[in-house]
Amino acid sequence: MITLNINGKDVQVDADPSTPILWALRDNLNMTGTKFGCGMALCGACTVHLGGQAIRSCVTPISAAEGQKITTIEAMESDKVGKAVQEAWVKIDVPQCGYCQSGQIMSATALLRTNKNPSDAEIDNAMAGNICRCGTYQRIRVAIKDAAKAIA
Repeated sequence: MITLNINGKDVQVDADPSTPILWALRDNLNMTGTKFGCGMALCGACTVHLGGQAIRSCVTPISAAEGQKITTIEAMESDKVGKAVQEAWVKIDVPQCGYCQSGQIMSATALLRTNKNPSDAEIDNAMAGNICRCGTYQRIRVAIKDAAKAIA
């Protein structure tokens, strides 16, 4: 058993220490907001926060998360910055298919926690690892700027 702190609560996970965080969340804890995309940390669909940093949960083992805080999309509505990002996503009508959006929101929230007024280049850099097959990149940028204004 490994104890993980997920969204502020300690939970026991009965899994091999090499199990990726993504699969512990989805298979062991039935938390399906974090999505599987590529399994190789290339698409960003599986993004969660580990110790406040956006990471790819499909390649990060649960052993690397012991003693740190994991934050998932399920906690964003109770987080000031995360809530502002989600509200901007709805206001700007960002998603099309929506599959990548939890990872996009997690990356955008991590960006706005460290940079309250990012430039277009800073947004593009922070979001570069998140792929949207529907091509909503322009709306994502607009939503991030809208969320930045809301939390200012």
